[in-house]
Amino acid sequence: MNSPSVLATLLRLITGDRKFRKALHQLPLNRLDKVVVGHEVPYYQQWLQHHSPDDPYWTPASFTDYVSEVTAPVHLLSGWYDFFLPFVIRDYHTLSTAGKQPYLTIGPWAHSSFALNGVAITEALAFFDAHVKGDRKRLRDQPVRIWVNGADEWRLYPDFPPPGTNLHHWYLQAGRHLAPVTPDDSSPDIYCYDPKDPTPAVGGPLGPGIRVGEGPVDNHSLEARPDVLIYTSSPLERKIEVIGTVSADLVVHSSLEHTDFFVRLCDVDPSGKSTNVCDSLLRVAPGNPAPQKDGTLHLKIDLWPTAHLFGCGHSIRLQVSSGAFPRFARNLGSGESFATTTTLEIAEQRVYHDPAHPSAVNLPVLT
Repeated sequence: MNSPSVLATLLRLITGDRKFRKALHQLPLNRLDKVVVGHEVPYYQQWLQHHSPDDPYWTPASFTDYVSEVTAPVHLLSGWYDFFLPFVIRDYHTLSTAGKQPYLTIGPWAHSSFALNGVAITEALAFFDAHVKGDRKRLRDQPVRIWVNGADEWRLYPDFPPPGTNLHHWYLQAGRHLAPVTPDDSSPDIYCYDPKDPTPAVGGPLGPGIRVGEGPVDNHSLEARPDVLIYTSSPLERKIEVIGTVSADLVVHSSLEHTDFFVRLCDVDPSGKSTNVCDSLLRVAPGNPAPQKDGTLHLKIDLWPTAHLFGCGHSIRLQVSSGAFPRFARNLGSGESFATTTTLEIAEQRVYHDPAHPSAVNLPVLT
């Protein structure tokens, strides 16, 4: 390939990416396909009309109900920043519950990480030798092999999460603090989410087209935004190893009935660098969840599964915001048709942390 053609290819990639990112802000969403490719795309229009995961439209494409019936040997491979990770672990548990013995390998990868290829080939060859040739010499004796971030080492376990994990509750406190004790009386923290300037996606399990900066990254720029709250523990006096699915219990109030809450767990090193560990977003709609008598909402949010060691001198941090765009479609706040609305409403969000409204992140700690 000559230099001019290489340059032309690079220019197409660069301008194509800019066009794609610009199109992400297009409203209404049912015109986005025309902006990007110049004509209507039927399957995209169908997706917009059936955007709920529990819509019967998706039933023929889901094989979840049949996973337990698989009889072939199964080895599942994923990464802590792979956007398929929760579903891979769900299938692992389904097979295990059905009495099968699936193998599971999770590394420090995103879905598009090139580094996983070498491990995948090595693991596959050992697995095929065992189940095709009957040669089990290279097959590991424990079914679960995971990379522990922070410790930066591989571990073998009989199950995931491994035996010996206990749930530790770290509560949001006044002054943007995080501690393993229930909070004292305090006023809620307030921020505003504006869909015209949506809180951006920074790192994490990003998908095709937005892969730059995927995985664990410095969250400094994100945490400097006024629409992101952070709650940080004191430097740890001993290491804490978290393995399993992290969750959060948040007590909140929103000025809108339709809104989102995004929660992210971070590791803050002694220099102050904040690196994302795992996260998740919950979409709130009228009655889901039902409001409490005082109008607050109790949100239960499952974050991404993880295996991470918080070292001595490091701090645990929880971010709370209302978006991670374009990883998650921005919530416009109006509750109007997902496909056709152009109305954007600002949400005033309150996060509570007092004895009557305790908010916490729940960490599965290996003891």
